[in-house]
Amino acid sequence: MTTPPSRVAVAGLDECLALDPARPLYVTHVRGPLTLTVVSIAWLRGIGDRARTILESRHLSDVESAQAQQLPLPKRRLEWLAGRLALKHGVCAYQRRHFGTRAGTRDVHVSTVTDGLRAGKPQVDFPVEVGLSHSVDFAVAACGPRAVGIDVERVRRMPPLLTELLTTTTPGTTQAAESAGVRAMAPSLRWACKEAVLKHFGFGLRVDPQEVELTGWRPDGRFSWRAGPGLRLHVPESDGTRFDSWAREVDGYSVALVWR
Repeated sequence: MTTPPSRVAVAGLDECLALDPARPLYVTHVRGPLTLTVVSIAWLRGIGDRARTILESRHLSDVESAQAQQLPLPKRRLEWLAGRLALKHGVCAYQRRHFGTRAGTRDVHVSTVTDGLRAGKPQVDFPVEVGLSHSVDFAVAACGPRAVGIDVERVRRMPPLLTELLTTTTPGTTQAAESAGVRAMAPSLRWACKEAVLKHFGFGLRVDPQEVELTGWRPDGRFSWRAGPGLRLHVPESDGTRFDSWAREVDGYSVALVWR
């Protein structure tokens, strides 16, 4: 896997992001400024153990290779590898575009916050903030100058209880007051939006998704949200109007991004 020429985006996110399982690596720059990187887990799954070992030796540090060896489940190891490759290639592309510096993927060291509400949040040893999500056939990373939250969900039939939870009007909001755009959103897209908000703050599902109330969604993908009291308790400045928030269905997946 080599780094392809980065595509410079001048249009909206929905015109730049592509999820193709046959494409090993896709890198694009979008307004924000953000760099998005997609790694195909489906492609990694199909190349075989020997090719994946060669790929790991090319892009992972010795410490990371040891970490990979400790993951016994093949599915988990593929997701982990795809996520690391997405983050590393994303950081390298971001560095080239915004700082004019070149770094190798082995020079990008990925770690996670180890404790507290933000435990598990990815971080790198470069001056860039990162976010990561994976679902079924893809790992998608986002890099930017400030915190970024991203979530990717395969569009699928959700359990009835979760669907009801996601489509029920938030307490205190009447059905008439709820945005028609929000009512039109598929459950998987609503879920992706809520999780992207929580990931932006590094919390993930350690904070109840019901603490994120979706208040609007437009056909161009822009969505608005309001923080509940539980979320504001941890992040008093979590005013949804101060963030850029985007969500669309892309190639059979619900994708949501939140950044500033």
